[in-house]
Order: sequence, then C-alpha cells, then structure tokens
Amino acid sequence: MSKQPLTDEKIAELRALEQLRDEDIDTSDIPEITDEQWLSARRGNLYRPIKQSVTIRLDADILAWFKDHAGGRGYQTDINAALREYVATSTKKHG
Repeated sequence: MSKQPLTDEKIAELRALEQLRDEDIDTSDIPEITDEQWLSARRGNLYRPIKQSVTIRLDADILAWFKDHAGGRGYQTDINAALREYVATSTKKHG
C-alpha cells in the first residue's frame, strides 16, 4: 500500500462514497464467487490462531499415518487441519 497521504480530492471522493447506501453501490463489474472457488479458498497468511498445548491419546495407526503423510509440514499441523475441516463440515451439517 502507498504511504503517500491522500489528496483533498481523494478524501472528498471517499466521503461521498461513505454516504452511499449499500444498494446504491454499483458492483456489476465484480463477479460473484462460485461455490467451487470457495472450496479452494485458503485463509490469509496473517491468520494465526492461538495454540494451546494438550495431551491427547490417539490410536497408534492414526498417528503413524499422519507422521507418514506429513510432507515436511509436521504431523501435528496436519492433525489440526483435519480437525478444523471436521469442525467446519459438522457446523455446516448441524447449523
């Protein structure tokens, strides 16, 4: 983003836009996002949820699978992602 201060003209333009009702804003040049696009969406790199250390007992075969398929990221990250996906899909199903 530019660190240059806004000109008086730009400030006036922003103030005028601020006064518009949502339904008066022309968004016809902005395409709607499809369900397919949302499926491939990812969180921004700035999102960092707070981590909490826990002790959890997992079946040995499940833990081995995650360790074998970690792909250099770390198996705990993959377990967290799998749990997050489960929560997201469960929330959609159960409202």
